[in-house]
Amino acid sequence: MDQQPFRPPWLTRRGFLGATAGAAAGAYGLSLGLSEAAIPNEYDGSQFKLKAPEPNAKSGGLLKYGVLSAPAHFDVHQSGTCSNMCTQGAMYDNLVRRNPLDSGKTIIPDLAHSWEIAKDGKTYTFFLRKGVKFHDGAELTSADVKATFDRIVSPPKGISIPRTPLFATVSEINARDKYTIEFKLSEPRPVNFIMGAFASGWNIIVRKKTLEDTNYNLRDVNNYPGTGPWRHVKRVDKEVWVMDKNPDYWNEGQPYLDQLEVYHLPPFTPQLGSALLSGRVDYGRALDPVTAKTVQETEGMTSTAFYQSVIQAVWVNNEKKPFDDPRVRRALHLVLDKPVLVDVVRDVAPMLVGGFIYPFSEFATPSEELSKRLGYQTDPTAQIKEAQKLMAAAGYPDGLKDVDFVIRDAASFKLWSVAIQAMLKETLKIESNLRMVQVSVWFDEAQAGNYDLTLSAIVSTLMDPSDYFNAWYTKDGPQNYSRWNNPAFDGIVQQIDRELDDAKRKALIRKAEAIMEQDPPLLPVSWERLYDGWFDYVKGHNPHEYFGVYDVNRFDTMWLDK
Repeated sequence: MDQQPFRPPWLTRRGFLGATAGAAAGAYGLSLGLSEAAIPNEYDGSQFKLKAPEPNAKSGGLLKYGVLSAPAHFDVHQSGTCSNMCTQGAMYDNLVRRNPLDSGKTIIPDLAHSWEIAKDGKTYTFFLRKGVKFHDGAELTSADVKATFDRIVSPPKGISIPRTPLFATVSEINARDKYTIEFKLSEPRPVNFIMGAFASGWNIIVRKKTLEDTNYNLRDVNNYPGTGPWRHVKRVDKEVWVMDKNPDYWNEGQPYLDQLEVYHLPPFTPQLGSALLSGRVDYGRALDPVTAKTVQETEGMTSTAFYQSVIQAVWVNNEKKPFDDPRVRRALHLVLDKPVLVDVVRDVAPMLVGGFIYPFSEFATPSEELSKRLGYQTDPTAQIKEAQKLMAAAGYPDGLKDVDFVIRDAASFKLWSVAIQAMLKETLKIESNLRMVQVSVWFDEAQAGNYDLTLSAIVSTLMDPSDYFNAWYTKDGPQNYSRWNNPAFDGIVQQIDRELDDAKRKALIRKAEAIMEQDPPLLPVSWERLYDGWFDYVKGHNPHEYFGVYDVNRFDTMWLDK
């Protein structure tokens, strides 16, 4: 059945939120999926079929895609980098998913064709497609979904999953029958938050037997079966990952392409730009601004920019003196001249000044207000003076020596590291030794705390602070690489998670932000935008308004018009 509007047999009033009276009186449109503001409590998507938006999409061909793809390991659930998701995501499916046709703004059926949400918001029930096969021929059942989410919600010892905090309120996961899976919550959360968590590209469904056979750790397994549109063929480390279409894919007729080759090309580099401009790849992700401008000016090519679900920051190891002192961390925070740091990388990567909250979100302190705050002013004189007072009060008026400053190997970080090193030395007499490591090493070093300061980037799943406040900043957050612990902050975050009133919730977020300004869990450097570029013959995609690059990596609707 084509992707046409239809009226579900048990559409509730909630399903009409945000729709016009005329549309509500007619059919409920699925052509653009379900916006987060209009997720119904009951939804029948059994007749829904996703396909390319263009008429007469062609089948066949090879897509060559260029993106950072040198992962430290292969466990998607444990990962926090595009090196995994931007490649491996093509081989897997989700319970529900973000719609590739509208830049992932809406949620549509995937392995679950339908769902029911209890009126009290404490039970989510999903109905699975029948006959879906893993790449090894086994049938997908609710047992696989349960095993997948059991591991995400309650990771076994030695397993760290950044998305675990999204499901903190999940108290039970029940396989009611072979094709029905039920999630019970200890207390309700906003529907869009929970459904957004399920739809995250990271939360791929893997086979129960696969987890059992690997002792629930997939880090060293580069080919574990999924149900997705693409199947593993071969991988050459730091060169290419080759995949063939899955001929048994449950969404009949997809993918349109025959083969997908993902080439490892570091972000914001001449290598990536030249590979795209020369035609060695058809699509490039994370272009530098100069290449993006060239692409936009080249006939037959297109580029676009979108916000990225990433913070660029310096982590400060709270387990090492004197970085356990909030005065020292605030001093470092104040002397990082953020407008200058954004300018330093303007020809390499597009960045935005911001603090501890996504600056382009509804939850952020307005930029004009933020720019008046110490630490964000264009004239750094006052903030440097305050930072020097703090260091003296902490007992370090003469600065620090031999600080181990670990830098993740990327073009933007290399530029920043030199600038930050100079800022710390000139303002606070802090002398540091730069230690460059590959991305495959950085996550292990950060997790183990093998640094004094470290510069890198981490991601969130949602723009909602209940996601990244828990993952990045709370005491046991899986991405709290600074090992920061502020009980007052953690208490406010619990209130933020439970509060359903928007105004009260934003007030709590402001309180949490005020704590972080005085007792920084990390040192925000900037917030990222990304440029994608492609040849116009690449069809069936819509990256123009993505939030990040982690939700729409299936390549199932893409095709080549050549």
